[in-house]
Amino acid sequence: MTPQSYVHLENGTVRIDVEREKRLQVPLHHLAGLVTFGNVMISPALMHRLGDEGKSLVLLDEHGRFKARLEGPVSGNILLRQAQHRAANDSKATLELARACVAGKLKNSRTILQRGARESADPDEAAPLTRAADNLAASLRAAAGATSLDELRGIEGEAARGYFAALNLVVKPQARQTFTLNGRTRRPPLDRFNALLSFLYALLMNDCRSALESVGLDPQLGYLHAVRPGRAALALDLQEEFRAFLADRLALTLINRGQLNADDFETREGGAVLLGDRGRRLVVAAWQERKKEEVTHPLLDAKMPIGLLPLVQARLLARAIRGDMPGYLPYLTK
Repeated sequence: MTPQSYVHLENGTVRIDVEREKRLQVPLHHLAGLVTFGNVMISPALMHRLGDEGKSLVLLDEHGRFKARLEGPVSGNILLRQAQHRAANDSKATLELARACVAGKLKNSRTILQRGARESADPDEAAPLTRAADNLAASLRAAAGATSLDELRGIEGEAARGYFAALNLVVKPQARQTFTLNGRTRRPPLDRFNALLSFLYALLMNDCRSALESVGLDPQLGYLHAVRPGRAALALDLQEEFRAFLADRLALTLINRGQLNADDFETREGGAVLLGDRGRRLVVAAWQERKKEEVTHPLLDAKMPIGLLPLVQARLLARAIRGDMPGYLPYLTK
């Protein structure tokens, strides 16, 4: 993340130099991939080695926005990708897969609001959180009965607006002056809360895309999100069930514990708000620690690190697309 740092290969290790001084050196086989933020230099030898070993190199700008991705030859199963395209051309299959994505998102978002209501010290704030959670339950029922993709997307969009409107009440009162969510804004985010969410969503997006590619699925061909050139629609689909559980919960933790403050953000001309250097470093470190925590997968009944969940769910999605499972089951939190 340090501007002008130089990442290169040295005897089977990845070495990072800043101003010609070594700052970090780790064995290449310990890394699943390399993600750089901003103006970081990477040696051609390291790029070739990453490609040879099937490890991805992801280039993000200094604020976490995706710029480019370098990876080796595609090794995806062509039969799985054919099944993925057949499902995309089948309106019924597309609707059911999209419905599963929406159900996962709404259920996990509802859990965030329910937890906030339980932990609230103010009954006048717990009540609207409970109502918002009940509204998400109603949206879940409506999504189950949606008969078209447009109807389903409309339900999801309305539910998301209600969820983000209630999320401010999960922030502790002493932090609300600094962190108030003025609706969901992006490209650019217009407040600190949105800037934090956008940064975390960018990290999550990269993990979801890598998970899909690792099981042989095409991240560009989605079901809930419309297919557009350059858009990783299926990665966005997979991301939905993890937004609240991984990104939103971590954002609330960082805010409520006072780990981030106003000085960790920058305001640009035009009103754009972005994480500053210290803020980015803190969030990335917290993100990596969060991914190390273990949870029990409700379907597999097995303990695993949170960071492994996108890969596990990508495998389940592949099985559902192949027809090895009756349908896709998103990851649901308690």
